[in-house]
This record gives sequence, C-alpha cells and structure tokens, in this order.
Amino acid sequence: MMQQAAISISKSKAQLPLAWLACILLLTGCRPDPVVDCKTPPSATPLAVDIPAFFPPMDIPPDNPMTVEGVELGRLLFWEKGLSSDSSMSCGSCHLPSFSFSDPNPVSTGVTGAQGERNAMALINMAWVQHYFWDGRAATLEEQILDPVPHPDEMNLPWPEATGRLSADPSYLDMFTTAFGTSDITADHVAKAIAQFLRTMVSSDSKFDFSRRGQAVLSDLEFQGYQIFNREGGDPEVISGGQFGGDCFHCHGEAGLQFADYLFHNNGLDSTFEADPGLAGVTGQPLDSGRFRTPTLRNVALTPPYMHDGRFATLEEVIDHYNSGGHPSSTIDPFMKYSTGGLMLQPQQKEALLAFLHSLTDTAFAANPAFSDPH
Repeated sequence: MMQQAAISISKSKAQLPLAWLACILLLTGCRPDPVVDCKTPPSATPLAVDIPAFFPPMDIPPDNPMTVEGVELGRLLFWEKGLSSDSSMSCGSCHLPSFSFSDPNPVSTGVTGAQGERNAMALINMAWVQHYFWDGRAATLEEQILDPVPHPDEMNLPWPEATGRLSADPSYLDMFTTAFGTSDITADHVAKAIAQFLRTMVSSDSKFDFSRRGQAVLSDLEFQGYQIFNREGGDPEVISGGQFGGDCFHCHGEAGLQFADYLFHNNGLDSTFEADPGLAGVTGQPLDSGRFRTPTLRNVALTPPYMHDGRFATLEEVIDHYNSGGHPSSTIDPFMKYSTGGLMLQPQQKEALLAFLHSLTDTAFAANPAFSDPH
C-alpha cells in the first residue's frame, strides 16, 4: 500500500463545471475522417475544436481524440503542482498566461534551484506545431509533455511517483476513468490529457486576424511593416528605390497563419556553437550546428525575452540583430544578409516592422479564463 505522500495533490478540482468549454469549443462529434478512427472511450464526450478562419485543419492523433473530459482533466494537470517533487511547480509555473504562456526569464528555474539552458517557448496554437523543443527532439506534443516532470532541472519527479500521487487521489481516479476508460493512471495518459488541453489553446484574435476577416484595418504604419515583413531585404538596388525589406517571411511566412515554418535555422546568433549546438545535439550532424526551431511570431510582443537562450530583452534588439545580418558561420542560413551588410533598414522602417509585430498580439488569448489555473 502506498504511503500518503507528505506533499499531496490539490483537492479542489473535483467536479469542475464544463461550461467554460462552450466559449472556445464546438461540442460536436469526432471530425469525420475516412482514414482516422476516433478511439473515444464510451464514457467520454467527443469534442471538436472550432478551427478559426484561414487556419489549416487540426491534425489530431488517432490514439488521442479530443474529449470534453480529457480537456478538463488536462487543464487540471497542466496546473497541478503535485507533479513536481516538492509540489511548488506546475507546467504553468514556466508558462505564464500574461506572457502568452511563456517565461519572462531568459531561462527557467526548477524546483531544485537548477536553471535550464533554454528559454521556455510560448504555448500557442500548439496543434499546428511541427517538431517540439528548440532542438526538435520530440516528434509529438504528447512526447514533449513527458519530459518536464522527471527532468532534474525542472519538476524533478520520477513518473512512477507522479502517477502514484495521482492514483492516491479518488477524484483523479474518477476523472481518468471517464476520460480514458480506465483507472490505470499512466504517464502516457497524463501526457495525452495535457496535450488535449493544449490543443484547445487556439489564438486567432489579433488585430492582424481581424483585418484578414474584414473586422479591422491595419494602420498605415502597421501595413508598411507588413510589406517590409514580406519583402526581400539587403538588395541595394531595391533599397535605392525605397523598397526596404525585412526578409522575415522566409521563416515566419503567414501560410497557415502561424507565422512560423517550424523548421530549423541558424539565424546568425553566434559564430561557434560550443555553448549550445542546437539541432546538432540531437542529430549528431555538424551541418545542424546552431540550428534551432523557428518559433511563432503570434503574441511575440508578449513573450520577451527572445531567442533560444533569451539573450534579447526587446523586439527592438531582435530587429537590430536581423538588420545587422548576424554573425557568419559555416551553417548560417542563406537568408541571413551578413555578406551584404545586413538589411539596411532605417529607423522608420524598423518602427513600421515593430508596429506590424505588435498587430499580432492577441490579448484575449492570454486572458482567456478557460486556460487559467482552476485550483
């Protein structure tokens, strides 16, 4: 018989109302699909996320269909501090709503006081992400979620102990039974529930989104920034004609409206990579040195600091970095303009680009009570 843990799981989550889901989710059956067979437990209520206009379809794993009960459970687990060794941290401790579910510190501090090596990325429109973590070491959202709980620099709790704590709580036993059709609480089920919750965290109500839907108009400065964002940069002949470009669209193009290609690029932050090899640390390939996954620019104004190590405190610093062309290296992305003296943006063009980036801010997403701590 398992001893009662000295640090217990929170007890205030039993029988949470499901009404909060109505404002963000369309309660229908599983999305019809001739290939994917939804494996929804009979005890759970099928649920489909309402996909925003202009967004691509949401690719939901066939072994983790969305359910009302799964999302509710995932929200509780996301904010559950009992999943850390001393019950002082939850996933939400490093993914704060006011910062679009990112960490305002360059790197996060775990329960032992140890600091991580990379900035905690914003959790936004995770259902459309390809590759997880800055170095892409997780192939799926569910796989990514399995990492922080036992990680010694983060929550520092072995999964057997974490699931044991949850199993000792009758209300969690009931919720897992309903959501997954079994009272056997496993790390896999925890990750699946949290993944379901994260897939409901959809942002599509920035000023830019409203302008795409004909509900708002970008200011002249914002629209000029949008043009700079989508124009090639660093070409003296083009610049002489007043057509400044920021080259942002190569990695942050608006296809699918996610403002990220979610691929791996060396954006000229360093000339050597001893401190952090990036993707090369996963693949072992020297040509991947200094390459990191492209983050979304949605809510970028809410998510300082920037880059994988949080080295830039402001968006102005980020723009200045790209304007400079970056630091050359053997793996620098060909779209960086280090060899031509940078983008050559002037103060007015940088101001316009900054204004456009601010138009990607969705404050309603960050303040959505459906994503907040329910405890």
